Amino acid sequence: MTESVLADLTTLRVGGPAARLLTASTTDELVAHVTAAWDDDEWLVLGGGSNLLVADDGFDGTVVLVRTTGIEHDADDDGVTVRVAAGEPWDAFVATTVENGWTGLEALSGIPGTVGAAPVQNIGAYGVELSDVLTRIELLDASTGERAWVPAAELALGYRTSTLKHGRRGAVLTVEFRLGTVRGAGVQVRYAQLAGSLGVELGAFVEPATVRSEVLRLRGSKGMVLDADDHDTWSAGSFFTNPIVSAAFAETLPAEAPRWPAGDDVKLSAAWLIEHAGVHRGYAVPGSRAAISSKHTLALTNRGGATAAQVAELARYVQVTVLNRFGVSLVPEPVVVGDLLA
Repeated sequence: MTESVLADLTTLRVGGPAARLLTASTTDELVAHVTAAWDDDEWLVLGGGSNLLVADDGFDGTVVLVRTTGIEHDADDDGVTVRVAAGEPWDAFVATTVENGWTGLEALSGIPGTVGAAPVQNIGAYGVELSDVLTRIELLDASTGERAWVPAAELALGYRTSTLKHGRRGAVLTVEFRLGTVRGAGVQVRYAQLAGSLGVELGAFVEPATVRSEVLRLRGSKGMVLDADDHDTWSAGSFFTNPIVSAAFAETLPAEAPRWPAGDDVKLSAAWLIEHAGVHRGYAVPGSRAAISSKHTLALTNRGGATAAQVAELARYVQVTVLNRFGVSLVPEPVVVGDLLA
């Protein structure tokens, strides 16, 4: 096992060694490896490593690498139910849905990681969230030791969060979706930026393959589609969630600050806050190999040879700068392994 093993397994490409690394290529292996890992004080289930920041001193426990595969489906007159193994790469699965004429996930094209990790964050983009189509997950629950199907309603899915991210430990084995089928003019475009890019009105219907193609282009322009030759994609995607504040507090911000309704509260643009606090694209702490993406203010990137400590230092700088300028606390989106952002 090399010193760079966890760096090699994460899209940020930072992080030290794991004390023990097990790879699961079948669901039975995944159950066996995770159950065995529970004997350690520390254990971690790792998919695509696209939403993970691991400390430079690594992880003193067992890492279970999820590489299970398999897609099953049952179609009826109203749509299709699809069950997917946790280790399937997310974007490859989305491509499969589009090729098969299954609708609901095309706007989530280009997101890195695995299917099993998607419910943890309740991934979302361009007006669509996983919770729109997720029906249930098969979970190996660490608190009970049982393997059972858990309805989506019991996961407290919210904006980039779920009980799987906060408190409910275990391993996602299988994810089930309820998808539509292509009918009439296609799928409805529910996000203004995507509609404008497609040259249609918000709410218009477009072929799923066209939506997927345009989403991939948009994400690529922001450095959000993995490319080994592009350091702007050596990141964990959007490093901070868009903050949600009270309507009264939102009124204290500049009128031009983007904002959207979030129940009784208001969702702000983290990227706008960072940029207008004075942290611009390409910024790096002097002497550091971690930098703000040259394409998207919300991504913290590894320019080659960065350490986890440097990424964390940049994250703290962004947080302090935005807090001092606007009074808004930015919350990191990636899962942090180690004492980095405390």
